Amino acid sequence: MTTQTRETFGRVGIWNGALNASQADDDGKKAIAAAAAEIEALGFGTLWIGASPSPDDAATVLEATRTLTVATGILSIWNHTAEEVAARIASLDPAARDRFVLGLGVSHGALAPQYAKPYSAMVEYLDALDAADPSVGPGRRVLAALGPKMLRLASDRALGAHPYLVTAAHTAEAREALGPDALLAPELTVVLDTDLDRARATARAMLAMYLQLPNYTDNLLRLGFTEGDFAGGGSERLLDALFALGDAGRVKARAAEYFAAGADHVALQVVTAERSAMTLPLAEYRALADAFADEL
Repeated sequence: MTTQTRETFGRVGIWNGALNASQADDDGKKAIAAAAAEIEALGFGTLWIGASPSPDDAATVLEATRTLTVATGILSIWNHTAEEVAARIASLDPAARDRFVLGLGVSHGALAPQYAKPYSAMVEYLDALDAADPSVGPGRRVLAALGPKMLRLASDRALGAHPYLVTAAHTAEAREALGPDALLAPELTVVLDTDLDRARATARAMLAMYLQLPNYTDNLLRLGFTEGDFAGGGSERLLDALFALGDAGRVKARAAEYFAAGADHVALQVVTAERSAMTLPLAEYRALADAFADEL
C-alpha cells in the first residue's frame, strides 16, 4: 500500500445502496448521475456502490464523474463470474478504469442459494481474476472481510479490506490482522438526527435485517456482544457501537474513533427514516461535507 493509494481513496467516502443504475428507469439513472457528480463536487474521496451492485452500476457512476474513486461495496462473487467482471472492467474507458476499485464479498447463505465454502470460493475467484485477460490484479480490488482468515486474504491478495457493519474495536482488530500496509476502509452508518430516541428507532429499522444474517451476528458475538443485544432490533449499547447518531459534528467524532483504531478511510452510509425508498440524501451529504471539510 502506498501513500498515493491512500490519497486516491481519501479519508472519507460515501456508501449508498441506491446507486444501482442497472435497476433504475431513465429518471432514476439521471438522479444517480446527478448525485454522483455532486458527491464528487463536495470533495468526498470515494463513492461506494452498495446493495450487491453489478459492474454496469459502476460504469454509470464513473461516466457521471471525473476524479472520484468509484468502488463496489460489495459485488457478490455468486452473482457474476470472475470472467464476466474482468471483461466488463476491460471495456471501461481507460481513464474511468483507473478510478475503479472492485470490492468483492461472499455475501450470505440466506441471500445466495449457491453459498458454500466461502473462503475457498473467494480464493478461487481471485485466482480467476488474476488469470483473466486482461487480469484484475490485487492492486485493483478490496475484500469485504470480517474474520481473521478473510482479513489475512484481503492483505495478501488485495489492496485491503472494506468491512461492513463493524465497530471501532473491530477496526483495531482488523488493522492487526491486516498488518500496517493494507488499506482498511470500514463502513460507518450515520443517522443525522439530534433526537436520540428517534435516531435509534431509525437505526433499529435498518439493523433488523442484518441481525438475521449469521456472518454479522457471529462477528458481533466475537466482539463481546450477546444474543440479548440483538433483541428488538438492537440494544442501545449495540446501536451506539455500530452507528454514528446525532449531528454532523458527532459523526465526525465517531469517525475519529475508527481512524484512531487504524482505519485509513471511512465510508459513511447515511440512513434516514425513508430508507426503505433507497434515498439519495444529498442534504445530509452537504452537512457531512461541511463537518469533514478538513478531512476532504
